[in-house]
Amino acid sequence: MPMTETIACPACGAINRAPAAKLAAGARPKCGSCHAPLFDGHPHEVRDDAELERLLSGTSIPVVIDFWASWCGPCRMMAPQFEAAAGAIEPQARLLKVDTERLARSAARFQIRSIPTVVVVQRGAERARQSGVMDAASIRRWVASAADTPRDAT
Repeated sequence: MPMTETIACPACGAINRAPAAKLAAGARPKCGSCHAPLFDGHPHEVRDDAELERLLSGTSIPVVIDFWASWCGPCRMMAPQFEAAAGAIEPQARLLKVDTERLARSAARFQIRSIPTVVVVQRGAERARQSGVMDAASIRRWVASAADTPRDAT
């Protein structure tokens, strides 16, 4: 039986299943409920703490979270790099942006002490954490090394 991944829709929150092999091949599935694309090649801006929890708990692929703030110069420097990484990494991972000013509870939950901080969460567990500015290529390599074994090897 082929392995499937679960992916929470960023638009409606519905949990979707997609074959891991198709995701690895770059397929861009749509939500079975609202028909919105599950991935659009851009990081998803998390609106509230409940949405972050829903996206983390409903997604089996790695979730890469950029904790940032609008007043932070290094965060603004890294934003286009994180955007470029999303285009290259999705759909093998979900990329999220969390504004630590608006989502202080989520920032506290992840014990964010400096920004920008990028955290990889997979299957409910933090896999890696990196503070400071990274370029897109470094983000891609770091996420690949932080994620679990490849989907087809499990």
